[in-house]
Amino acid sequence: MLLKTPPKDFDIATNARPFEVAELFDRTIDVGAAFGVQVVLLPEGPFEVTTFRKDGPYHDGRHPCSVAFTDEEEDAQRRDFTINALFYDPVERTVLDYVGGLDDLRAGLVRAVGVPRERFQEDHLRLLRAIRFAARLGYAVEKQTYRAILEAAPLITSTSAERIRDELLKMLTEGGTRRAFELLDDTGLLQEILPEIAALKGVEQPPEFHPEGDVFTHTLLMFDLLENPSRTLALGVLLHDAGKASTQTRTDRIRFNDHDKAGARIAREVCERLRLSRRETERVVWLVAQHMRFQHIPDMRESKRKRTIRAEGFDELKELCRVDCLASHGNLDTVAWVENYQAQLPPDALRPEPLIDGKGLMALGYPPGPLFSKILQRVEDLQLDGTLTTREEARGFVLTQWPRERQPRGEGG
Repeated sequence: MLLKTPPKDFDIATNARPFEVAELFDRTIDVGAAFGVQVVLLPEGPFEVTTFRKDGPYHDGRHPCSVAFTDEEEDAQRRDFTINALFYDPVERTVLDYVGGLDDLRAGLVRAVGVPRERFQEDHLRLLRAIRFAARLGYAVEKQTYRAILEAAPLITSTSAERIRDELLKMLTEGGTRRAFELLDDTGLLQEILPEIAALKGVEQPPEFHPEGDVFTHTLLMFDLLENPSRTLALGVLLHDAGKASTQTRTDRIRFNDHDKAGARIAREVCERLRLSRRETERVVWLVAQHMRFQHIPDMRESKRKRTIRAEGFDELKELCRVDCLASHGNLDTVAWVENYQAQLPPDALRPEPLIDGKGLMALGYPPGPLFSKILQRVEDLQLDGTLTTREEARGFVLTQWPRERQPRGEGG
């Protein structure tokens, strides 16, 4: 509200105890009564309601060993950053600030509440949250808070992969991504959670194709060019050149032979380590593996070109390659060619109705089996190429190409 941006959700804090919250509403979910948390289910959606509390010691870098219910002033003292420790009283319509959050909001500062070292010891994920808030809001990290992040950076590895993943995905998709990764690098957090990306620093590229500098700089420039990327596109950009550190050679010039293949292997390792879903993992790996093939689309055989363009993630691949070019040599000729080609395609050109199917093959006397997929793909290739245009032509082609595999009627079992 103070930043004049629409909230994504509402967190409600109260002096009502968890059992009292449950009694006040028809439908609630007890997600942590011991910690004072109830979820209230209303037609408008779920709302998290937390009882004002003071936390006891933390021993696992995330959960307090005990809590004591208290008032809002002590509750504010346990929160992570001053700008996140503000309360709004909807009855009095006033902002309650017990930690100097309003001043830091006006000054553009991310400052830990109280002693920074203690806040980060309590929950190690706060190390990443500080970076994300500073990057997304364009704020600076207060000096003592920043120093505490530098000291505590190695602790981040004790945080669950799922929590790290969620923070990284927010950095990649909510804005300020380049600044976020610069801060991750400066604080040592990048080396801890994404050593594969930290390894790209100082990896030189041929200046005739990459006047912008090393691979890390190139990747950061690409983030400046993305607008509201999906999670998979953002990860594809992050990892598209991850294979360059291990494939760099210096012959006639600097080269990175098969870096797309090496990068795809690294992308899979990173996605699996971060516990991404299988579907998202496969998409990211595909984007990394395909990003060098995009430039060859104008020279492809028609069937191969259409198969490439109709792939589910092609729009993301095209955007990745667009910003890849803009962040390096700046030549968008291939992107323009592909877009012009797409614009001229008839609606059913990429997925035409098959000229023959499995039933058609059986009617010709071919027994079901592995050969089916080979025949059907070959026929579709020729259909996409424009070589076969009718069902009769398709049947004639199959009978000519695979005469020995056929079992005429009355023969065989």
